[in-house]
Amino acid sequence: MMGGASARQSTAPVAPQALTAPVAATPEPPQPRVATPAPQPRAATPALLPEPVAEKPAAKPAQAKTATPAKPAEPAKRGRSSVAIIQALDKVTTETMRFEAPVGQPIRYKTLIFTVRACETSAADEVAPESTAYIVVDTQPKAVAGRVAPPGRQVYKGWMYANSPGMNPLQHPVYDAWLIACKTSAPVAPAVKR
Repeated sequence: MMGGASARQSTAPVAPQALTAPVAATPEPPQPRVATPAPQPRAATPALLPEPVAEKPAAKPAQAKTATPAKPAEPAKRGRSSVAIIQALDKVTTETMRFEAPVGQPIRYKTLIFTVRACETSAADEVAPESTAYIVVDTQPKAVAGRVAPPGRQVYKGWMYANSPGMNPLQHPVYDAWLIACKTSAPVAPAVKR
């Protein structure tokens, strides 16, 4: 029995070891082989690319020689305006007011002082018509009799866009303001003497 048992024991462990070893060794080599074909197309692709790339530069210098004398058209300049039209809203009283602010001159709306530094309209070669203005807004509370006026402070500085008022808005707890348009100031007609 011992002889038979030992024979069974010796054959049983030997057979699984023999089957396990070749099976375990067989899957490992295909994994590297699967990875090697992937780089081969990449290597083939660069070999194909240099030929067209070599042809294209040869054609481009000839085109560049013919295109060199022609200068590109200069972009049209943006129109500078002398007046910005601004609309302001008092959130407490729901009062709105539209006013004109000449470039470089401060204009007061309640406790806000608007100073327009630049007002531009889009050029003719731009896709969409747009008015933009660079505006500085300071707050300066009005002086009350018998009290010292509190110091003013800057509450906004930047570009406002007429077509996108929410893009760069004035953020103030009481007031909202936005750009409506830019325009050139109309010449004032001289007074007629009678």
